[in-house]
Amino acid sequence: MNPGDEAEPDTPGTGEDVCPVCKGSGHAPDTEEDTPCPNCGGTGVITEGIGGG
Repeated sequence: MNPGDEAEPDTPGTGEDVCPVCKGSGHAPDTEEDTPCPNCGGTGVITEGIGGG
């Protein structure tokens, strides 16, 4: 899991979404392109809960 994930991948009631920090690039904002985003671990996506509340 990465810091931006709310749950483990494939957990029921969750889905993938674009990382709000790097906007899906996988790169840390305002850094060299080889620096992975600290929120998504460089994947560009996070796992978060779906549904209303």
